Parts: sequence; C-alpha cells; structure tokens
Amino acid sequence: MKRAVVVIYVILLVGFPAYAQDAIISGKVYDKHSIEPLPDVVVSIKNSNFTSSTDAYGAFSFFQQDLPQGEQILKISKTGYISLQIPVTIQNEAPINLKSILMEVDLQEVESLIGVISLSDEQLDNDEGTSSTVAGLLQASKDVFLTAAAYDFSTTFFRPRGYNSENGKVLINGLEMNKLYNGRPLWSNWGGLNDAQRNQMFTMGLSANDYSFGDLAGTTNIIMRASQYREGGRVSYASSNRSYRGRLVGFYNSGMSLGGWAYSVLVARRYGKEGYKEGSLYDANSFFASVERKFNDTHSLNLTAFYTPNRRGKVSPNTQEVYDLKNTRYNSYWGKQEGEIRNSRIKQVQEPIVMLNHFWNISKNTELNTNLAYQFGKTGNSRLGYDNAPNPDPSYYKKLPSYFLRNSINPNYEGAYQAYSTFVNDGQIDWHALYETNILYGGTSRYYLYEDRNDDTKISANSILRSQLNENILLNTSFNYRNLKSSNFAYMIDLLGGNGYLDIDSFNAGDAAQNDLNNPDRVVGEGDTFKYHFDIDATDYSGFVQAQFSYATTDFYLAGKLGKTSYQRNGLYRNGSYPADNNSFGKSEKLDFTTYGVKAGATYKISGRHILDINTAYFTDPPSLRNSFSNSRQNNATVIGLSEEKYINMDGSYIFRTPIVKARLTGYYTLMQDASEISFYYADGISVPGRSASTAFVQEVLTDIDKKYLGAELGVEAQVTPAIKLKAAAAYGENIYDNNPNLYLTSDDLDEPQFYGKSFLKDYNISGGPQQAFQLGFEYRDPGFWWFGTTANYFSHAYVSISPLTRTENFYLDTDGMPFNDYNPQLARELLKQERFDDYLLVNVVGGKSWRIKGYYVGFFATVGNILDKKYKTGGFEQGRNANYRTLSEDAANDTRVFGSKYWYGYGTTYYINLYVRF
Repeated sequence: MKRAVVVIYVILLVGFPAYAQDAIISGKVYDKHSIEPLPDVVVSIKNSNFTSSTDAYGAFSFFQQDLPQGEQILKISKTGYISLQIPVTIQNEAPINLKSILMEVDLQEVESLIGVISLSDEQLDNDEGTSSTVAGLLQASKDVFLTAAAYDFSTTFFRPRGYNSENGKVLINGLEMNKLYNGRPLWSNWGGLNDAQRNQMFTMGLSANDYSFGDLAGTTNIIMRASQYREGGRVSYASSNRSYRGRLVGFYNSGMSLGGWAYSVLVARRYGKEGYKEGSLYDANSFFASVERKFNDTHSLNLTAFYTPNRRGKVSPNTQEVYDLKNTRYNSYWGKQEGEIRNSRIKQVQEPIVMLNHFWNISKNTELNTNLAYQFGKTGNSRLGYDNAPNPDPSYYKKLPSYFLRNSINPNYEGAYQAYSTFVNDGQIDWHALYETNILYGGTSRYYLYEDRNDDTKISANSILRSQLNENILLNTSFNYRNLKSSNFAYMIDLLGGNGYLDIDSFNAGDAAQNDLNNPDRVVGEGDTFKYHFDIDATDYSGFVQAQFSYATTDFYLAGKLGKTSYQRNGLYRNGSYPADNNSFGKSEKLDFTTYGVKAGATYKISGRHILDINTAYFTDPPSLRNSFSNSRQNNATVIGLSEEKYINMDGSYIFRTPIVKARLTGYYTLMQDASEISFYYADGISVPGRSASTAFVQEVLTDIDKKYLGAELGVEAQVTPAIKLKAAAAYGENIYDNNPNLYLTSDDLDEPQFYGKSFLKDYNISGGPQQAFQLGFEYRDPGFWWFGTTANYFSHAYVSISPLTRTENFYLDTDGMPFNDYNPQLARELLKQERFDDYLLVNVVGGKSWRIKGYYVGFFATVGNILDKKYKTGGFEQGRNANYRTLSEDAANDTRVFGSKYWYGYGTTYYINLYVRF
C-alpha cells in the first residue's frame, strides 16, 4: 500500500509542467511496471513530419508554433513496447500537458527479438550474396510479404525481386558497411550480435530514407547506440543442427543515467564441430561495447566497438553423381586426421570495427549526425595446394566411376568398381597420405595448406543532416567518404610435413614459372607470403540530398546523389608471365568513375484503408573492385570496355489496411545495364587461332551485361479472431538476361586476350534461388503468452547458372577456327537448354512460451524447418570445362556425365530452440 502511494505521488509530482510553460505539447513516458522514465521514445504527430523523442527523464515536448491545428493523433512508440495512439486537440494558445504516459512491454516483440532473429544466423553469415537482405526484412515484420521472405523463403536462398546483396545498403550508425571489393556486406563482421542489432531502420527498395540515397534491395540502418537500448539485460542459450550446435549470449544495458551516461555490453559464442552438412565446423565469438555521454540536450557522443572473430568450414558443391553415391549432406572438403575432423577450406574473418558518433541538435527542427569509423584486420580462405602430385580432392572427376565408363565402346568396369568402392566407403581427404607423400619426397612439399588473404584497413566518415523546414517539408542531406587499403596475398599455413615449398608455378616453364622474378626460386616456410602479392587502394566520395513533402492526402519525395570512386592496383611481385614494367609489378592505371542518380516517389492516401504508392529511379554505380581488374593476382590489366553500371527502376503498390485485414500488392520493373562479371576456371575446348592446345586456366570477362527483373509481390493477413491469424504471401518474378553481352578470355597461357564476340544469353534466366514462391500459414497466440504457427511454402522456377563461353562462337568452332564438320543444330539447342530445378514444398512449424516472473521475462522459442524432410536444390552452376560442341556432346552422351553441373542442396529437417531470461 505504501509503495502504491509513493508511486502515485511520484507520477503526479513529475507530471507538473513547470519546465514546459512555453511548450504546446509536453509529457512524460514511463515503464508501466517499474515506473521508470523511458528515454528515446519516439513521439510523433500522425500524418505529419513533426517528431520528438524523450530525454533521460522520459520527457518530451513540441515547441513549434506551426503545429497542425485541431484534432490530431499522437503516436508513442519504442522498440520492445506496445505502441500507443493518443488523441489530442491542438490550439496554439492552449498548451497540452499529458503528465504521465505508461507503456507496457510487448512480449510478442521480446519473442521476436530473442528467437526469430536468431533463426537467420546461417543466412546472415552467408557472404556469397544469396540472402543478404534478410536482416533488413527482419525489422520489416509488419509487412506480411517481407515477413515470409525473411523467415520462411530465405532458407531456400530466395531473393526478393531477384536482387543480390550488392543491390542493398547496410549501414551501422549511419555508416555504410558494404565492402568496396564486391559491394556486399560481410555479415560475419557483426555475426552473433543479433541482440544488439534490434534497433533497425529498414527502408524498402528505393523509397525515401533519412540516411542515404539507398539501393534496389532496400537500406538497413542498424542503430548500435548505448542510449537506444532498454535498461536491463538478457541471457540466452540456443541449440540447433543447422550451421552451429550451440549459441550463448549475454547482453546488458545500463540505460541513460541522470548524469548523462549510458553503456551496453554483449558477449556471445557460437560453436559446433559439425553443422547439418558434414565437416562444416563453426567457431565464432562476438564482443560488443558501446558507451554514450549526453552532455546536454544539444550534444551527445557515442563510442561503439565490436569484434566478431569467426572460423567456418565450407561446404562443397557436387555433381549429381556424387550426391547419388553419398548423400545430400556430403562435403568433399574434409577428412579425419588422428581421429578429428579437419576441413581444408576454412573461412576466417577477424576485422574489428570502432565507431565514434556525434549527435548535435542544432535546433528543435534541425539535427546533425557526424560519424567516423575505423575497420582493420584480415579475411582468409584456406585450401589445399598441390604441385607435381595428384589432385587430393576425393570427388575429383578421375576418382569417380563415370570417368572409367566415359568410353562407351571400351568401358573400364574394373576401374569403375574400384572407384565406386573407394568413394562410397570413404570419399574424404586422406590427410595421412598427404603427409606421407611430402615426407617420402624428403624435400619441398608436394601438398600444402594455404589461404588467400585480404588484410584490409578502411576509414569511413560521414555527416547526415535532418531539418524540418516547416510543417510539410523535411530535408535530408549527407556527405560520405570511404578509403580502403587492401593487401592481398597467399599465406602458407601448413607444409604438411614438408620442410619448405618452392615458390614457382609448376604448370609453366623457364622465367614464366616464377611467381616473383625479383626473388626467383624462393623457398618459403609456414607463415610466409607467396604465389602473389598486391595492394589495392580505393577511395569513394558521395553526396545525397532529399526533400520529403507531407500533406493530408499526398506525400511525395525527390532525391539525388553524386559520387566519385577510384581504384588502383600496386603489384609487389613481378610475375614471370607478365615481366614488363608496370604489367605485374608496380602501379596500374588509376580507374576513376563518376556516379549520379535521381529518384522520386509519391504516396496517395485514398482513405485510411486504401493507399497507393509509387517509386521510380535512375542511377549509376561504379563497378566493384572484383570486376575491374581481369586477373589482379597476376597483373595490372583492367577490364576492357569497363564503365559505370546503370539502373532503371519502377515499382507501384496498393496497400489495404483494416483492423482485421492487412494486404499489399506490388508490381516492379528493374533494368540493370552495362555490368561486368569475371569468372575463373579450367576450360577444355577453347579455340584460339594459331594455338593447337585447346585447354587453359582462363579468366572469363563478360562486359556490357543487361539484366531485367519483372514481377509482383503479394502479402495478406487476417486477424480472424483475437488469437488466430491467417496469412498468405506470393512472389512471381521473371529475372532474365536482357541482351547478348561481350565476352573475352585472358590467361597466362594466351599471348593476348581472345575475343569471342557476343555471348548469346538474351532471355536465359538469371540463377539464384526460386523466382516464384507462395505461402499459406496460420498463427495462434494464446492470452497466456504461448503461441504456435505453421506455414506451407511452395517454390518454383529456380535455374542453374549457365556457362557464358558455351553460348559464344567458340561453341561451334574447331581448333582450326572453322565450324565442326559434325555440328548438329538441333542437338546443340538441347545441350544449351538451361536446366530448371524441380519444384518443392517446405512445411515449417514454430512456437514458444513467455512468462513474467517478478520483473523477469522467461521464455523459450522453438522451430522445426522442412518437417517433411524434402530434398531440394538451392543452386548450382554449369561447369565451364566442356567449352565447345564436341566436348560437351561427348560428355552428354554418357549415362552419367563426367563434367555435369555442380549443385548445392538445402537442409533436410532441422530444429532450433532458444531459451532466454530477460531482466
């Protein structure tokens, strides 16, 4: 009773408006259960651009004399709490004091933050660009379609609208995190920090956002600022059979003290000797700390640092023959050494990031946010090397039955049976044999383990200005700077019992065999740099301005950007195949690109239930570093015909909202032009005038690529009862090549680049997950805070990635430059037909329970994915080995192709369970 009286007295006391005599609207916001003031609660006037936020004491106020008059709605929102809407009547001469507003913790959001986000660790850690937009979609959970795309579609590597991760921007505290090397965010740089990343601002597509011009797949700004986290802590444990076996997280936030200080810390560990796929180890630690000092109502300074060192065992793509002999979990990259699993292909990332952020409230209407970040460290990808010795890969084509049966006239059945027996009964790397071979030769290693290393240092800085010019107009501007210094080299990890390695290219002879003519015949040891070594300098400047206009029935925006990007390679080795000055050693020419863009959009509110939205944009981007130098490991050559990439985009949506039904239907059209892509592989069947040999390890350079993305998205949900929700989602896309790009090959086996004219790719489908996806599901939420849901998800129109070289004139030319005398056009069409994967249905089940016990929130969350254990292909690619009609037709005539396409299979039945305590 005494406590209740004191609480009421405190609320009444702090509610008096002595400090806000001049404010038109003022108030204070408190936690309903603890009666503690809540800082950083967003308070806005609905259907206007007027926004305020609470201070360390939970207080907010609006002082503007031009506030919208009459009956208005105040929206009160904060992550982790149930949002409120409060009706007010605004008259400039009559101040409004709301005294005290009580907010209640949203247990459903607690479940989402702790459980559902964690589900996507394996997607967020995927650095190959197949599912990068998942993180942003997680925070767009109020949109039915995006919820389906994030939680259910992403496990199949479905990509909304077919875009890659380089087509989306990821920001942390306002600074862009996409890598300059390939344009993609490296999610493992902040893997395991899901709990500290719950404050996210996601902007769908190219619609207006306050931080940057944006990109096709949307913009996610992850706010890792100490004052933005709710006071308290959280401890959780998760177990799974997906990418890792266990996950431990501890997270604590002080909240903003009366003295103006706030801090947050997080420690996490994820581990597993083996995930769902064989030999796929997982070893990751995560550390995060943020401290903020609020000097006064005008200035605040935040320091954030995080470090997430991680090691992950990679999984091999395999031909269908390999999967048929083993199973869909098979991985050729590992073998046992002294009884322990050892994966030869480990990705290791160690790149700490430190950020300093300054927040300046210049006035009630204008804010300036200035940010500085420093990132450094290394990324390594290991692999086995071999010289003058057989390929150690257990799934190498010469070790499989198909190789011995390829001659239909005289098949080697005995060899095929021995290969079958050896592969089925073992089929993994024989580490003992590798050591034995090196010791037997008694000299330099024939087998060795090394990694391709990138040691990067990046400095990023920007300033973001937000100014409410008047009741209807909001202005956003920013200026951004990024500088990258990247050192790239091969690093010797393990000589595997040898006493050194002779640093030459054993596939060449004479001076051409020297990897570094400045240090010929060098014998390297463990920890040494060898094979190649070069530096890359990259600098990027950009500016952005945007005006947003808001009126009673119509909102619209206009935005533009301008930027400049430069790249330069500096070779530190003089490669024997490229000995001329500045060809491999020294600096390349400097590549400069000027980029620009404009976008506009409008929202028309037909009524409170019916909304029309449209966005359109034209912009250019620089090519990535990866696609600017044709063979950066060996020489300074830049891509011939390189230019800025161009994008045209339009999308339109109809949005329907009632208290029971929410729906969105969107149509979109995107055209990408003048892109370039580089691939590396061993080709058999290339036609080069004056060269009798038809094999070479080549760099395939594809330029002037146009791609078209056309389709629609639909999401519908219905709250049929207070406890039961029905939902449906659909994606219908057509992602195709829109022209016939140019193709040429380079190689140290070729005297000069070989041009093959057009690669006839027009109307072929772009690979990368299913282009069509459909979902039906339901969810039951009991008032007692337990819930259960299930979804059925159908996927179709996924395609293998095609080989561009086989779609050029090289396909029908013999080594003499003349067409094959046995060329059959009808058979050729069959050979070049793109493979479409089988359609499939996945059923997922999810559920959880939460309790509130004396101020603690305790709960669990569990899910079973692909409960029917359906086997399905998530992706694959044609091998470029058979580059012409004769070699491809001979291989295709076999019952089992020697060089068939290689595939990845998705997970079978998997589980994930998360237990947590929040305080």
